[in-house]
Amino acid sequence: MKHFINLKDIPYKDLRKILVDAKNRKKLYNLNVDRNFPLEGKLLIQMFEKSSLRTRLSFYLAIRQLGGSTLTLRPDELHLSKGGESIQDTAKILSNFGNAFMLRTDSDEKLEEFKNYLSIPIINGLSPSSHPTQILSDIFTVEEIKKKSISSLNIAWVGDCNNVLNSLIAASIKFSFKLRIGCPLKYKPHKKIMKYINSNKNKIFVTHNSKEAVKEADVIFSDKVISMNDKVNKLKKLNQFKKFKINKRLMSFAKKDCIFLHCLPRGKEVDEKVFSSKNSKVWQQALNRVHVQKSILLYCLGKLR
Repeated sequence: MKHFINLKDIPYKDLRKILVDAKNRKKLYNLNVDRNFPLEGKLLIQMFEKSSLRTRLSFYLAIRQLGGSTLTLRPDELHLSKGGESIQDTAKILSNFGNAFMLRTDSDEKLEEFKNYLSIPIINGLSPSSHPTQILSDIFTVEEIKKKSISSLNIAWVGDCNNVLNSLIAASIKFSFKLRIGCPLKYKPHKKIMKYINSNKNKIFVTHNSKEAVKEADVIFSDKVISMNDKVNKLKKLNQFKKFKINKRLMSFAKKDCIFLHCLPRGKEVDEKVFSSKNSKVWQQALNRVHVQKSILLYCLGKLR
């Protein structure tokens, strides 16, 4: 049984195998490559403790196109959220009824506890410390557009240091690509993440100069400065990120064919002229999640070709 919780815990060869499968599935999508329905009769149970649009839709479409079905649970309707049932007992029921469990949670500890008690695979649909399905799909998008391995590209992240960046850092180590992180000094990666970076001796650099971060970049990633459930003075935080707003001038320091990616939803961290430009590939990025989600499900359920 294979879980999909953090990229750093999944072997590189497995991650690459998922990407190759997703590439083949997208290439042959119009030929109905999934018509043999490899996940027929399988049920994916989803639970969202945080808002979701792209993750919810992409997993729903992925399992359905593979012949399976999905059931979405609302936490506020379960005994679990009301303190009436333990995670251990909830996990037992989920394991008896479903074939895989996808959880978007506000607690990394909860994710790990479910893993310990489930007898079916668990997929991390986003947690406070990581967003692995998003970043693996983003790597798929980068390689699709650039037509080369991400290991040969210069990747930049400009903005807040959050769970999406944590997964990008893990991917940089797994896939061995150069990563420059541009953020205000106060918002640099957590000490634990910095220790992880340093212990792996990879080509990851943190700078507090946005121009330096994007210099000669092939790809620029960003995310909302004000994240979900971010309990901060929003105006103050936005003001601290003013010099890190992605606009045409900042993009000019990257390579001419540099692409812009954003996991969405967007905020004030990117200028409309960049977001709507030919360099922006955010809609292709979002749609690709369906193809990669298919291969993640097949991987977890032991059906990956």
